Amino acid sequence: MSGNHYKGHEVSCCIKYFIFGFNILFWLLGMALVGIGLWAWSEKGVLSNISSITDLGGLDPVWLFMVVGGVMFILGFAGCIGALRENTFLLKFFSVFLGIIFFLELTTGVLAFVFKDWIKDQLNLFINNNIRAYRDDIDLQNLIDFTQEYWECCGAFGADDWNLNIYFNCTDGNPSREKCGVPFSCCTKDPAEDVINTQCGYDIRAKSDSEQKDYINVKGCVPQFEKWLQDNLTLVAGIFIGVALLQIFGICLAQNLVSDIEAVRASCCLLTHL
Repeated sequence: MSGNHYKGHEVSCCIKYFIFGFNILFWLLGMALVGIGLWAWSEKGVLSNISSITDLGGLDPVWLFMVVGGVMFILGFAGCIGALRENTFLLKFFSVFLGIIFFLELTTGVLAFVFKDWIKDQLNLFINNNIRAYRDDIDLQNLIDFTQEYWECCGAFGADDWNLNIYFNCTDGNPSREKCGVPFSCCTKDPAEDVINTQCGYDIRAKSDSEQKDYINVKGCVPQFEKWLQDNLTLVAGIFIGVALLQIFGICLAQNLVSDIEAVRASCCLLTHL
């Protein structure tokens, strides 16, 4: 046997370090998002009173940072360390986790297409719940204002949805100065104004519907979102397809690396028995 040359399998360095490099960026970005989320909660005093996490009636946008950052951190860690240390368990975990995310995205897309009316109702309910909690959390308030400004809308299906908020409703017993008004993000923008008039929505819903159109965006955010999707369908579909292809590519690379590692180990075991 000493005169024979045995050519064994090798782990592809290109695949190994490509997975490592890509996932270390993913890992660092995940840590950054989680860090931003923790900092935001610290600023709001949530970390000193954990029970307050569930007190908010609407969505706390910090959860988006925590969940997305946490998933990215776990995926990045498994892919980065798995590739660097040639750990097949971590690489298989990376592939399965990425596959589950891909399956969930695909399922969500199909269900959203099949049950469009139900999705619309749930979106309406979600927006209205957040309207009720508008003044309860500064991050939620900023998110709603950004949404209404970007899509030039007001409320879920119209400005009257702001009756759900205790500060903006039109009831006789409401002592708020914002009574029968809307947030400034509902107002139509005047290009000549350099400074935002945060009081532009005061008492606006006390006016007639025809007068309101001169001051605020009267269309709801749900129909405006639907219109935006229709106008940007190609872009949205392209993004989803691009993300899906990246996920499939990542799974294939990880599985290829696992096969290389297992082949090298098998050849090493074979050599020890020769």
